[in-house]
Amino acid sequence: MILPEEIKRLRTRCFLTQEDFAKTLGVAFSTVNRWEQGKSKPNLVAMKHVKAFCEENDIPYADIEDAWLDYKVGGKNNG
Repeated sequence: MILPEEIKRLRTRCFLTQEDFAKTLGVAFSTVNRWEQGKSKPNLVAMKHVKAFCEENDIPYADIEDAWLDYKVGGKNNG
């Protein structure tokens, strides 16, 4: 999967709106929206928050991390 899909899957799996997910991660709603649209990708600090969120909710993190490492904003992806 590619990163925007992984982020949306994570959020919807926990029945969170983009706004609620953003608050949980300590970012703006528009930031989560841009991630899910593929217009930007989380920075390292945000990914640490995503990892902590996954650990707290017993959700596997490896697929999200792999998608993040492979994702190129605005370019072709290896996913």
